[in-house]
Amino acid sequence: MPEILVLYYSHSGSVRELARHIARGIESEPGMSARIRTVPKVAVVTQTAAPPVPPDGAPYATAADMAECAGLALGSPTRFGNMAAPMKYFLDGTAGEWMRGTLSGKPACVFTSSSTQHGGNESTLLSMMLPLLHHGMIIVGVPFTETHLNTTREGGTPYGASHVAGVSNDLQISEAEKALTFALGKRLAQTASKLAS
Repeated sequence: MPEILVLYYSHSGSVRELARHIARGIESEPGMSARIRTVPKVAVVTQTAAPPVPPDGAPYATAADMAECAGLALGSPTRFGNMAAPMKYFLDGTAGEWMRGTLSGKPACVFTSSSTQHGGNESTLLSMMLPLLHHGMIIVGVPFTETHLNTTREGGTPYGASHVAGVSNDLQISEAEKALTFALGKRLAQTASKLAS
């Protein structure tokens, strides 16, 4: 069964929750499955290495995950309108995959969470698309035919799924945000299925 790689970094849990909704959308498409992976934190002090397996949650992503995937959903919290350093660090280490064309021609989507409505969700989504375009991936967004995109007062953009978590990270993912995230995962899986055939 073809698998879509759902690759994320989450600091406070919101992006991890979005990843689960993306995965549900992927798995709602017959014959498609989601493989959820994360990336390790980047330590300021480099004297201690992170364990090779995280103590809980999704396993760390490997080169094999990228080679075996039929598509990629990439998620990161917003950091000053850009992806978080751990995700950028991981992507910076994919030169080998870039040279081999591992991801070329595969569909991808992006998702994010910020603390405020104007915290840089859209610029973060766009920043995450750049390395995927360099990898030759086909970007899938959220079309305005998704009715929640026209009415949401929380997260949600045509560039990808998003969530506004609140300054204290106390806002749960809204029904509109869930619906848009699910729809994005489903659309990514449908695109991967069509490209495979």
